[in-house]
Amino acid sequence: MQDTHPLNHLLDQAESLLNRLDALLPGAAPAPDWKAPAFRWRDHHLQGIPSVPPLDLDDLLHIDRPKSLLDRNTRQFVQGLPANNALLWGARGTGKSSLMRALLTRYADQGLRMVQVDAQALVNLPEIVAPLRERPERFILFADDLSFEADEPAYKALKAALDGALEGTPENVLIYATSNRRHLMPERLTDNLEVRREGDEIHPGEAVEEKVSLSERFGLWVSFHPFNQGQYLAVVEHWLGRLGGVTMDDHCRTQALRFALLRGSRSGRVAWQFARDWVGGLHVK
Repeated sequence: MQDTHPLNHLLDQAESLLNRLDALLPGAAPAPDWKAPAFRWRDHHLQGIPSVPPLDLDDLLHIDRPKSLLDRNTRQFVQGLPANNALLWGARGTGKSSLMRALLTRYADQGLRMVQVDAQALVNLPEIVAPLRERPERFILFADDLSFEADEPAYKALKAALDGALEGTPENVLIYATSNRRHLMPERLTDNLEVRREGDEIHPGEAVEEKVSLSERFGLWVSFHPFNQGQYLAVVEHWLGRLGGVTMDDHCRTQALRFALLRGSRSGRVAWQFARDWVGGLHVK
């Protein structure tokens, strides 16, 4: 005989609804492949990047000071010594992201791993570092091309992590971030209206202090500057040799300068792009 009690009918409907919801919810995140040299944070779990194209530190020209600072800091970190979170800031295309890849190339066999995190995913920092905490490897959280507004949740999360919050990053995790802005936030003319004078001293307003406060939490600032013409051509010549054993003649030099002019930039990235175009054009059939 069919049960027509209203309560039982309601319970049956609730169970049916829960079953449908279970089918829609994502399953448990797969365990990361800890043999991978690098990872990305996607869909609330770590995805292994099985291979990263190698890049030698010696291939990065005319950024000797940034290379030296980051190499030493990373070496300290890999050896279990105190090391600083680092902010790499400056002109676009001057080697900030490439330096991250070169450091991974040099230290991967010593236990260094890299986790690429999008800016907006920084709100998940506690969730990101949780599976890393007990691992024997050393992890650099790499946040590329950061720029924030002060009220963004990701800005506040990163600020808290760098400031040594109670649930901070574990000992085997560092944060390396790149940005075109030294203070990671847009600087507006109206900010200067808050500056006040006390005797002979000038004190910035709260808006300026807030913009500076995040970048100050990085223990290491590393600046990158645009290349001059001679540096740009030297990088072109280096990559011509590396990619195809090609030497630069006057025609090639003229075309390299024209290439940079059309791109509006003399940078390592543009030099590498020109070299790829030139070497490929010489050998295409």
